Amino acid sequence: MSSLIEQAARRLEQLRQAGAEMPAVPPMPIVSPATSKPEANVAKKQTVATSQRIEIDLKALAASGLISPDASRSHIADQYRVIKRPLIKNAMGKGASILANGNLIMITSALPGEGKSFNSINLAMSIAAELDNTVMLVDADVARPSIMRMLGLSPSPGLLDLVQDDTLDLSSVLLKTNIDKLTLLPSGTPHPRATELLASDAMVKLLEDMASRYSDRIIVFDSPPLLITTESRVLATHMGQLVLVVNAGKTLKADVRQAVAAIESCPVKMLLLNRSSSLFKGGYGYGYGYGYGYGYGYGQGGNSGQTQEQPS
Repeated sequence: MSSLIEQAARRLEQLRQAGAEMPAVPPMPIVSPATSKPEANVAKKQTVATSQRIEIDLKALAASGLISPDASRSHIADQYRVIKRPLIKNAMGKGASILANGNLIMITSALPGEGKSFNSINLAMSIAAELDNTVMLVDADVARPSIMRMLGLSPSPGLLDLVQDDTLDLSSVLLKTNIDKLTLLPSGTPHPRATELLASDAMVKLLEDMASRYSDRIIVFDSPPLLITTESRVLATHMGQLVLVVNAGKTLKADVRQAVAAIESCPVKMLLLNRSSSLFKGGYGYGYGYGYGYGYGYGQGGNSGQTQEQPS
């Protein structure tokens, strides 16, 4: 080795003496064993997933009739305190029995326009006000997403992107909010076969990952209506709890029965009566009923709720 170096040095000296112009040679970098592959370390840093942080206008939220965690106590907020209590208890494994995927809660309805997205947001906001629980709100109504619009936010990558690209990390599309215990997962980039993606094996794998990775977090899904697509029924089979929103002045009993029959596989089913008639002008009512056959009604605007039995 030393003889080769000596020969190269002599040759360079001969060329220099002959007046040849020598190219500039950059100095060799000194690399320690700990940083022997700096380019690999840079690439690794670039793939670290970080959640984006967004701001929800809390004043606009309250003005639109939605619950704001920092708002003063209200009648509608009290109603959701009652509605969320058994859901949280089941999600945290403190119910009558331990539920598989108990922390996955699907909010749906028989048909569009019954208030499921309104109730999904309010339920998530109410859970976010808890001292001991965090919540993720997922816009799974991928054909007609509305969560971001109702919160005054712009669309962004989310659920559909995760289902299509298994190399995409969940954390990279989650949106942290100025409500400390609330995280959002948008519906994602529009896709021509969006509803079919909900019934895919990739979606099932994602749900299992979410249930296990975030076992201490309650995940609320605003899903498509049950009687419009079959995909929402497939989604329901992987949920631990399901809340069926029923518009008191609109939903037909036959539609309710058909919707309930479509979700028999879900271990816990609750009915939430939305916009029930009020004895006072301008009042609205909210109520819920357990899938075990008991129902409770709660009125807003000063009227008292009336206990009623719901179909299981």
